Amino acid sequence: MSSTLNSLKVLSDPVRARLLHLIEPDEMSVAEIQEVLGMGQSRISTHLAQLKRAGLVQDRRVGKNIYYAWGSNGSIPVDDLKRLVSLAIKDLPEAQADERTRAHVLARRHDRSREYFNRLAGKFGRSYCPGRSWQALSHLLLTLIPEVEIADLGAGEGTLAQLLARRAKRVIAVDLSEKMVEFGSQLAEEHGLENLEFRLGDIQSPPIDPGSVDLVILSQALHHAIDPLRAVQAAHRILRKSGRILILDLLAHGFEQARDLYADVWLGFSEVELLRFLKEAKFVETDVRIVSRETESPYFQTVFATGVKG
Repeated sequence: MSSTLNSLKVLSDPVRARLLHLIEPDEMSVAEIQEVLGMGQSRISTHLAQLKRAGLVQDRRVGKNIYYAWGSNGSIPVDDLKRLVSLAIKDLPEAQADERTRAHVLARRHDRSREYFNRLAGKFGRSYCPGRSWQALSHLLLTLIPEVEIADLGAGEGTLAQLLARRAKRVIAVDLSEKMVEFGSQLAEEHGLENLEFRLGDIQSPPIDPGSVDLVILSQALHHAIDPLRAVQAAHRILRKSGRILILDLLAHGFEQARDLYADVWLGFSEVELLRFLKEAKFVETDVRIVSRETESPYFQTVFATGVKG
């Protein structure tokens, strides 16, 4: 028997016709199908197995659930199959009831999702969500970076620089620590990042030619500078016209232990101080704002400052 005739034979059963009609618009789990049809799971699974062998349905497993949808390997073209199923269920009174119950079951599935996120409203950022991490989000956001030349000042071992290098035209990572520069260079080589270069130097006088980069980043680095204003002025010097500076740092705080624990020279900066640095360095289109607040002692806050070289 040809595969087309076999498919027609499989389709001739009223239950299998109802099954195909049921999952045509949306895939459904076996449990959901069982609820709609009001039949035992073993009976439904037997019919689904026959439909699958004929290539009329396909399945996918999600945890303990198996979802069924129309197949793509059947011998009957999809448009023809739709017409055949429509004709097959035309005289089946159960089919209309199936549609109403299906709508109810699928609406309840959406309600569960909506209820979950309703419960999280206002605390979503403080609750665990599988796969939702700042590291993962950074990869998404970094795709928005144009192919420009970037200086990462106070780069450390280059965690941020490596992410930037996957998108940017070139990244120059500058750090005062020989060990950091050595380690970062090794990582760049291991990962094949030929557009990432580590240079030993001070962020107050970075070893980068004037007017040679489009973006300067100082991420949690400025509070290690002896003279933070000089570091911001140096950033202005190495930027091209219309280039931008991005500063992420701690808001001014009173946690004195940070000097010993993290070798911090400055205990953060106020918004007014950062704005003054940017203005004195001749940046325009400046903006300074608090972007995060930690919920545990010592309750550090992160401030974000940006400006453009006019």
